[in-house]
Amino acid sequence: MIDKLEHRDLASVLRRRVNHCPDKPWIVTAESSYSYRQMDQLSGRLAQGMINQGIKFGDTVLIILPNIEEFILTWCGLSKIGAIEVPVNVHNRGNPLSYLINDSLARFMIIDVEYLDRIESIKDSLSNLGTLILYDKNRLFDHPLVAKLSNSHKVIQFDQLYADEMYSGPAPEYHNLMGVLYTSGTTGPSKGVTMSHAHAYEYAFGVTEMLELEESDIYCAPLPLFHIAGQFATIYASCIAAATAVISDTFSAKRFWTDIRHHNVTCTFLLGAMGSFLYRQPVNADDADNTLDRVLLVPLIPEVEDFKKRFDCRVSTTWGGTEMNCPTQSGFELANIKTCGKLVSDRYEIRIVDEMDIEVPNGTPGEALVRARTPWILTNGYWNHPEWTTKAWRNLWYHTGDMLMRDDEGNYYFVDRTKDAIRRRGENISSMEVENEINSHPAVLECAVIPVEASESEQEVRAIIVLKEGKTLDHEEFIRFIEPRMAYFMVPRYIDLIDALPKTPTGKIQKFVLKEHDINNSTWDREAAGIKLTK
Repeated sequence: MIDKLEHRDLASVLRRRVNHCPDKPWIVTAESSYSYRQMDQLSGRLAQGMINQGIKFGDTVLIILPNIEEFILTWCGLSKIGAIEVPVNVHNRGNPLSYLINDSLARFMIIDVEYLDRIESIKDSLSNLGTLILYDKNRLFDHPLVAKLSNSHKVIQFDQLYADEMYSGPAPEYHNLMGVLYTSGTTGPSKGVTMSHAHAYEYAFGVTEMLELEESDIYCAPLPLFHIAGQFATIYASCIAAATAVISDTFSAKRFWTDIRHHNVTCTFLLGAMGSFLYRQPVNADDADNTLDRVLLVPLIPEVEDFKKRFDCRVSTTWGGTEMNCPTQSGFELANIKTCGKLVSDRYEIRIVDEMDIEVPNGTPGEALVRARTPWILTNGYWNHPEWTTKAWRNLWYHTGDMLMRDDEGNYYFVDRTKDAIRRRGENISSMEVENEINSHPAVLECAVIPVEASESEQEVRAIIVLKEGKTLDHEEFIRFIEPRMAYFMVPRYIDLIDALPKTPTGKIQKFVLKEHDINNSTWDREAAGIKLTK
């Protein structure tokens, strides 16, 4: 049952679970298990320690940690005192990372020592960040950059945050901000989506509905905790349902079923290409011999019916985003293999419109606009950028940038993205951010970055480059030049060199023209060249 609006903050939800099932495991890792009571106590001590270090209500705090229990404890601790978490993709580096840190206005960062090189390389560009709270699983803190960064920042060891007593102050209210989650910047710089406690609760509760989560369930979604689906759709949803959540470091198609059987997992959330990766593994006689009962698969794969039979599980799906949660749900009786569900009509409205915001008839693709029927279930807007909020909320509807189609039975279908984005291995990539870094290469005059469809990784990144007059391009040198400037999944796989980019009379690059030309013999392929990237 959904909690009353005034009770939809994480601290209160966790407290209710402690009162109901204190000793039940909430978080399970490969090495450890933590009950609801233990997580509440540890995060309560962290919360008090954060206050002792100067973190206060309304402060933004950056989190750059792997999938470990300390990430969840940090998130819970910040939530107890009303501070605002800013989870960061651990693969971010260079200018995109610098922009995010500065845009968040955060003075504190909680970071694993393994990622310190990302901070050291951009430290001179950081205008607000003052304190680094370092996590080291070995408790050695002998990383060579620790001492170096101590000259420019206050450095604290994570274990020093634990106070002797638990935080006993008031919990935040449902309308207070819980987090700022940065999108991948599909049409420009990354946008910080503000999430109130009630907004985060709605997202998590929606997943409990779609997976029919119960107290008896063991839920394992191999998703990164910095992502909304890993943190809210998995960890928070488990807390609301009083279920057990299993976290793993990364998704591995080869290890997935071993983990499912080892932990007796009953339900999971597979995002992006994960379902395809699992389906394309060699067929084994014991594929159906597993504990998995329910799968939230987003999006559906064409082979979904065979997937259900092969692995003996039920499947549901949805469509949504960080700003709007999930306005559609399919249920486990899929209408067809292409649907993304029907409208959750008691909480959302959807319009499908043309470029003039005029509604189009059923069967016609258009941009999906979303509005809430109940309060506090959508974003408050974009952090530090009211102009982006105004643009996205035209005519009192949130403009998603996604093209959907609705049939006469009320089923919705995802068609395409209106935004200039590339989706690779579950990650949304801003073509603009990749272009900015490519254009910084001394041999490059200009470039355009476009997607290439790929059966297993959704899309691959293709860079169309125009060189400066008299310049040549050493492809491997070029890759090594841009690799430290962006996340590994953003680095182009394909490179084409052309004389000029097609443009409109006003100078805008016509990417649709470039997309008409397939990969050919003159296209350089990074993977075919045997060049490996550092993750």
